[in-house]
Amino acid sequence: MAVKPNKHAEYKEVVYSSERWALLEALREKAMRVMRALEVFRLRALVHGSVARGDVNVNSDVDVFIAELPSSFLVETALERAGVSVNSRLLVQATPNYAMKAHIEVDSKLSVSFPLMRMRRVEREFYRFGGEVNIQQLKTGVRSVGVDKRLMLIEPSEKGHVESSIIGREEQAAKRLGVSAETVLDRVHALLKRDEVGRTGVFVKRELAFEETFELALKRLVDENPAVRRRMR
Repeated sequence: MAVKPNKHAEYKEVVYSSERWALLEALREKAMRVMRALEVFRLRALVHGSVARGDVNVNSDVDVFIAELPSSFLVETALERAGVSVNSRLLVQATPNYAMKAHIEVDSKLSVSFPLMRMRRVEREFYRFGGEVNIQQLKTGVRSVGVDKRLMLIEPSEKGHVESSIIGREEQAAKRLGVSAETVLDRVHALLKRDEVGRTGVFVKRELAFEETFELALKRLVDENPAVRRRMR
């Protein structure tokens, strides 16, 4: 079932059970295994979303992201050397205005992604909006502030977290998150629209053939698709 935005200004403290703390630890260890493998090749990664914030549940995914523009060969070599198997590799572009990204699915709950073209500020801040931590922060147990799909600001606490709606409080939320107001308004608009019209598809989602590199697949798309070509410029 899709998670809907919470349009009411609520403020609530959530206390985690021992099972939830254990799940968080397990998911963070899963993220660290991949991030350690990338770090060997000097690829600085972060994990974002609920694993970064701490408000995980049994359906939580582990989303590892490399914010730079790395060589896909290095990324895939790093995973292979660490014995991290890959289930599928995809090119994903959310809209014609967003950067194309490489998406490596390790399993149904773990993925590694990175941009294949330069991201705009609002795209980079998307990850900070949802909460992000690097490997050093994971090692020391740091949890970040971030916003979930209900548009609730999740602020970690000693016992769990405190949550409150950001609707009508977008500028305050932007300051708390350390992102631009444009990013917050963009995400609020996107999630409220999704709530009204249902989940929308992505502009490009293409699985790579075994022998294809991400760069080669992108070049083919650039040659074939004018919208991708414009964004590449």
